[in-house]
Amino acid sequence: MSNAPVSAAPDALADLAETIAREAAALAVQRRAEGVEVADRKSSIADVVTAADREVEALIRRRISEARPDDAFFGEESGAATGTSGLTWVVDPIDGTVNYLYGSPVYAVSIGVVRGVPDPATWEPVAGVVIAPATGQVYRAVAGGAATLDGRPLAVAAPESLAETLVATGFGYTAERRWEQAAVLAGLITEVRDVRRAGAAALDCCAVAAGTVDAYYERGINPWDVAAGSIVAAAAGADVRTWEVGDTRSFLFAAPSIVEDLATLVRTLEDDVLGD
Repeated sequence: MSNAPVSAAPDALADLAETIAREAAALAVQRRAEGVEVADRKSSIADVVTAADREVEALIRRRISEARPDDAFFGEESGAATGTSGLTWVVDPIDGTVNYLYGSPVYAVSIGVVRGVPDPATWEPVAGVVIAPATGQVYRAVAGGAATLDGRPLAVAAPESLAETLVATGFGYTAERRWEQAAVLAGLITEVRDVRRAGAAALDCCAVAAGTVDAYYERGINPWDVAAGSIVAAAAGADVRTWEVGDTRSFLFAAPSIVEDLATLVRTLEDDVLGD
């Protein structure tokens, strides 16, 4: 890379994110082939982190700092660093760590660039890149532009009703959160076509963009889980909703044709389960 800072133009930031994500993906694949072990646990025994998570994030953080030294950084494994440019890089080095640990191909490198603090309720999306290292697929978008998969444009699906809606979801790591999520899901699954649980939030967002699911809903995901994927989903035409519920926030990425009905259903179910 040149010593001159990379331009803050959204396309230039997307180019940089893709270059870095490709390098990070190659490292993740290499470490997976060498064998992966749990390095630590976070919120519960099920919430694991591997040495590869930390190594891949360190690589991403270093490359961003070299190219954009005045930008802020917010990563799952190494936390935050402030900047002066107004831009923040929000990074999940290996989204779907449990899948990665078990040898499943459903994991991703996720790099999002936003303007402002790393809070989905207030940030301004700029650019996002999500790479699935096991397949080499590259999802990419800039806010207000097109979303692509390996350079091909993406567009959300258009189901005509909730009964024809395929919903992706995920679960937290604490027993209490999982119980609450399962209780909401019990009410949801009878109203929609079916439910999918892949285990990588960034790829779930991109699945909405690609039309391979119609919606993705989850309560309690973190900013790094969706920073890049939410930009890809929105650029492909998804309606992105977020709201406070209980002690955390819910996220919904959905085809516009069913988003109102699905949001109403989910929020009603959450109120019933959480007693709000």
